[in-house]
Amino acid sequence: MKAVGRWLAAWTGFVFLFFYLPIAIMILFSFNQSKLNIVWTGFTLDWYAALWRDAVLVRTLQNSLIVASVTTVLSVLLGTVGGWLLYRYRYKAAGLLETFVFLPMIVPEVILGVSLLILFVTIGLQLGYTTIIISHVTFCFPFVMVAVQARLAGLDPSLEEAAQDLGATPLQAFRKVLVPYLAPAILSGALMSFTLSLDELIVTYFTASASTRTLPLEIFGRVKKGLDPSLNAISTVFVVFTMFAVFVTEALRRRNP
Repeated sequence: MKAVGRWLAAWTGFVFLFFYLPIAIMILFSFNQSKLNIVWTGFTLDWYAALWRDAVLVRTLQNSLIVASVTTVLSVLLGTVGGWLLYRYRYKAAGLLETFVFLPMIVPEVILGVSLLILFVTIGLQLGYTTIIISHVTFCFPFVMVAVQARLAGLDPSLEEAAQDLGATPLQAFRKVLVPYLAPAILSGALMSFTLSLDELIVTYFTASASTRTLPLEIFGRVKKGLDPSLNAISTVFVVFTMFAVFVTEALRRRNP
């Protein structure tokens, strides 16, 4: 059994190395002086400074932040209200409804992107910010809903009843009792939604227009043209931000089990 345990530990280490070594190399070479991006010639921060002088990258970053911010707000509203309604009221087709809600979480992104593109073309909706945001909300708000439902599972029903006995309306009880109780789950879902939207490439590829290109699309387009050290720098910024969001989300989850 000990031999099996050591073999599994070694295999796990190999898998982690396989996934994270390329990311570590990318981060290392984001500080490389060489433009060739294949030979280490010295340490520099020039590529990070060059990011803010690149007007196209800055504009696409602004597009990404706009989309991610609006997506997060809408996802939090839909996920929180949807999770509470499914908890508060009993529907005959609640299981089927939840299946349809969570389906975008497991459907391959290519299929989701193509399906949404067909929908937008069919109804005559022009590609742009609106179509990107609708697409991102489609697969982001279920993550908020899952977090909210998990939090509601441990809710004492007497809290809401006590608030109403003291004169609060159902809306006031929801706003003053449930929302503070759900705050950790809402914040965790919001961070997840913002990160997913900011990093999304495949679905955005099918639903964005030329004037609303996001940063992942711009990076993808430049990578196809050749190696660029500035892409290592912007990708490193993305990795650091994503790791920070994940750590904050996990800290909130552990703090409020």
